Amino acid sequence: MQGKDLLQLAEQFGTPLYVYDAEKIQSQFNRLTKAFSKVENLRINYAMKALSNVSILQLLKDMGSGLDTVSIQEVLLGLHAGYAPEKIFYTPNGVSLEEIEEVNALGVQINIDNLSILEQFGTKHPNVPVCIRINPHVMAGGNTNISVGHIDSKFGISIHQMPHLVRIVENTKMNIVGIHMHTGSDILDIEVFLYAAEILFDAARNFKNLEFLDFGSGFKVPYKKDDIETDIEELGKKLSKRFNAFCEEYGKDLTLIFEPGKFLVSQAGFFLTKVNVVKQTTSTVFAGIDSGFNHLIRPMLYGSQHHIENISNPKGKERFYSVVGYICETDTFANNRRIAEIKEGDILSFHNAGAYCFSMSSNYNSRYKPAEVLWLHGKGRLIRAHEKFEDLLQNQIPLTTETTI
Repeated sequence: MQGKDLLQLAEQFGTPLYVYDAEKIQSQFNRLTKAFSKVENLRINYAMKALSNVSILQLLKDMGSGLDTVSIQEVLLGLHAGYAPEKIFYTPNGVSLEEIEEVNALGVQINIDNLSILEQFGTKHPNVPVCIRINPHVMAGGNTNISVGHIDSKFGISIHQMPHLVRIVENTKMNIVGIHMHTGSDILDIEVFLYAAEILFDAARNFKNLEFLDFGSGFKVPYKKDDIETDIEELGKKLSKRFNAFCEEYGKDLTLIFEPGKFLVSQAGFFLTKVNVVKQTTSTVFAGIDSGFNHLIRPMLYGSQHHIENISNPKGKERFYSVVGYICETDTFANNRRIAEIKEGDILSFHNAGAYCFSMSSNYNSRYKPAEVLWLHGKGRLIRAHEKFEDLLQNQIPLTTETTI
C-alpha cells in the first residue's frame, strides 16, 4: 500500500481508522510455509488474539491456516468464521474446568497447561485427545509482559514437574497427542528458539502416541528502519533438519505446528489518525490526534515504537514532535520524534498496527472504537463500522423510576 491509498481511505471512511493490507498477510504466511517446506507435515495456526476480526480469520482460513485460540469466545468466533473444529487449537490459561469441557464439547483440540486441571480432565475424560503445554524455563521475548517461558511464568507445566505429569497420565490413562511450548514474543536469537526446541523434544520422549509438536511462535518483525527481525529462513533450515531427525528417532512423522500472530499481521496494519491540534510549549511541540491509548495502547503498555508518518506531507521538512492522544491521562505515542512538518488536519499513519492494536482497544473516556478496513485487490473494504452512541448503551440497563424510589 502507498500513502495516497491510505489518504484516500481516511477520506472515504473517516478517522481514526485501522487498515490491513491483505497482500502483506498472505506474503507473510507464504514466507513461513516456504521456510519450512522441508517438513513433511506443517501446520500454521494463526494466533487470533493478535487481530480477531472475522474477515481476517476468513482470509487466513482460505489460505489453509488453522487457529490458535485462548478463550471459548475466540473458539466461537473461529467457528463463526467457518473453521472446522479440528482446525482450531485451544490453549487457555487460568480458566475453569467447566470452560475447557465446554470447548471440548465443540470438537476443538484441547491444550492443558497445569497439573490440577490435567488430572481433573483426564480422570473425567480419559479418551479425549489432549495436548500438554510445558514451560521450558527459557527466557525469551522483547518485554517481560510477553516473555512467557521463564521460570516465574504463570504459563505451562514446568519441565521439572515432568515425573508428576507422567504419573498423572499413567494413572488416568489419558490420551496425550501433542506437546506444546511458547517461550515469548519478539525472539531475536534463533539459537534460543533451537535450545528450547531440544527441551520440547526431551519432553516428547515421555509419550509414545504423539501426533504433533507445537512450537508456539514469537517471531520478531521489524518496527523501524534497519530494525532486526527473526531470521525465519535460517530458523527454517536448522529447525526443519532437527525436527525431521527427531521424527526419524521417534519412529513416526509428526506434525510441526507454529502459532504466529504478530508475524502474520503486524506489518500489514496501519492506524490512521487526524491531527486535532499542534501545540507549542516552551520546550515541546505536541501533535494532538483524534485517538489515544483507548485505541492503541502498546506504546504505553509495552514501550513499543511504531513508526509515525505524516502521509499528508510526506516530503515536508522534518521537525521534532511529541505525538499525544486526547485521553484524560498522559497518553504519549512518541516523544520528540522526527516527523515531516505537521499541520492541523493532517493525517498521521502509525505503522505495524496490525497486531495487538485494535484487539486491545477499549471505550475508555466513553470514546468510540474505530472502524477497520481490509485493503484487498486494490480496494478498501469496510470490515468493522465506526461505533456510535447506541453501541455504548447496548448492554447497559438504566435504573427505572421504581428502583430509584
